[in-house]
Amino acid sequence: MLTLLIVIIVLAFVFDLINGFHDAANSIATVVSTKVLAPFPAVLWAAFFNFVAYWVFDLKVANTVAKTVDSSAISLHVILAGIIAAIIWNLLTWYFGIPSSSSHTLIGGFAGAAVAHTGSFSVVNEAVIMKTVAFIFLSPIIGMLISYIISLIILWTCRHVSPHKSNKWFRRLQIVSSGALSLGHGGSDSQKVIGIISAAMLVYVGHLNSMGIAIPEWVHVNETIDAMGKHHLHVPSWIPICCYTAISMGTMMGGWRIVKTMGSKITKVTPVEGVAAETAGAITLFGISQGMGIPVSTTHTISGAIMGVGMTKRLSAVRWGVANNLLIAWVLTIPVSMVIAALVYLAMAAVGIC
Repeated sequence: MLTLLIVIIVLAFVFDLINGFHDAANSIATVVSTKVLAPFPAVLWAAFFNFVAYWVFDLKVANTVAKTVDSSAISLHVILAGIIAAIIWNLLTWYFGIPSSSSHTLIGGFAGAAVAHTGSFSVVNEAVIMKTVAFIFLSPIIGMLISYIISLIILWTCRHVSPHKSNKWFRRLQIVSSGALSLGHGGSDSQKVIGIISAAMLVYVGHLNSMGIAIPEWVHVNETIDAMGKHHLHVPSWIPICCYTAISMGTMMGGWRIVKTMGSKITKVTPVEGVAAETAGAITLFGISQGMGIPVSTTHTISGAIMGVGMTKRLSAVRWGVANNLLIAWVLTIPVSMVIAALVYLAMAAVGIC
């Protein structure tokens, strides 16, 4: 069982690495497309703030992800199948340049493997899934509205400023807004892998307890319930440090297929619009993922924010056909990931792995 746990942890870090270059476009697409930063400095900047997020945010999202399915349906094989499915979907969408949600594919994979394991959908935590599904639609709308409002405020405030001067200011401000979005991305996206690893560790700890074996410090994961009845996850510090490091390294690898989609195919973005979109994305991420503990997609949020700034010019400035294709991919992510994970689990069972 220890070998299986180590395999899961390694694959979880691989997923986080892929998540980094898959979602690098979220925080650097606009700053690169406006030529405020060259690609390599942009990914270094984003990677730095991805890592800094470890010291800024609580593990609210990690706790939510760990509750995706009923604890009785969780086994190491379920978690392994879920991670493999999430890696497959992330690589497929990256190859085709589709900015899908890494958060949602992991949740879908986890749920699909649990259903295959038990043969019942009742093990899926409907509250977690429904909140996550709701924000597939709500997060881009929220990002769109906030970026639209911010854009209007900026345009009104700078109405008497020369375009050359305002462009100079906002090129500098966009570096700050890009960093804020990367901070939110790191705080939201790294935590889901922390949640999955923690779930695997809890299974292993339960196995050690049943065998009467002392629990090593490096796997000492536990939950506490506060006076308000809320569950809090406590994990060894090496787990979040490794997760944040992996996603930062992945971000440094870039994700140029998706950068092209995010940075130019939805709508053309200027530095002023880049500031509005990135600020709106950061506000939405901080409010939803940290305020509510919902694993909201950074991809969905910034996509909606980019559409919002495009709408300030005219509705036709947004390529709604591209936006429609993105929405279809977003809606498909959870169910397709569930199917892939179920097939992976059944294949593992067929060859006697589980």
